[in-house]
Amino acid sequence: MKPDTRQSEILSFLRAAHREFRVEELAGVLRVSPLTIRRDLQVLAGRGAILRTHGGCRAVGRAALESEYHQKVAHNFDLKRAIARAAAEQVSPGDTLVINDGSTTFHLAAELRTRGSLTIYTNSLAMISELSEAPEITIYILGGRYNRELYSLQGSFTELILESCHADVAFIGADAVTDDGKCMADSPEEAGLTRSMLRTGRRKILLADHTKCRASGYFAYGSLQDYDLWITTAGVPPDVLKGFQALVDIIQVEYPDG
Repeated sequence: MKPDTRQSEILSFLRAAHREFRVEELAGVLRVSPLTIRRDLQVLAGRGAILRTHGGCRAVGRAALESEYHQKVAHNFDLKRAIARAAAEQVSPGDTLVINDGSTTFHLAAELRTRGSLTIYTNSLAMISELSEAPEITIYILGGRYNRELYSLQGSFTELILESCHADVAFIGADAVTDDGKCMADSPEEAGLTRSMLRTGRRKILLADHTKCRASGYFAYGSLQDYDLWITTAGVPPDVLKGFQALVDIIQVEYPDG
């Protein structure tokens, strides 16, 4: 891996996890020596992109909050990054996108920076810094009530704004997918907002890794049949995969440890 590519990976990891990382930890993730990581951190610090700490570093920018949202973003990092890269391939220059505030869709934001001119509607405040680095991307933030835990805007006002939005592609996450193909959210408010987002997309793409199968979710917002495509990771339970494939086209991507 070239130094500039590796440094970009370090920045993406720091921004997603929103916490301090030690040199040895980053070396393990990127499979290089601690010396190599120290050199990369010196370059990034010189650019003002990171803040060096005793033994490690943290991202510069908005406060590195240890919130529920940032914990979700960092969880299963490699799986979500693999899905995001595959999802970006579904985007063409000139597209208008709607992206919800899921932890997997956060990773998509970084992958869109090289996809040319785009218009993006999102309720995720966490995505702003990732998307703002691409001058060709026009960003519209969907207004609403601020959710501190999810670092997003939600509520009936957000849904009202979505009624006038029309997108080429809607990228949506899910907290869980049941064996019969129901897509689940953690709260009725999130479920209602997600339904509104689904209605905006000419194409609807679900981004959810295989661990979301049979995970906890309390409120159904739709079904796999509502989607045109599901991008997931290799590892969907074989006993339900065939049933899922009867409901929606599925891309299963490999990931580093998959």
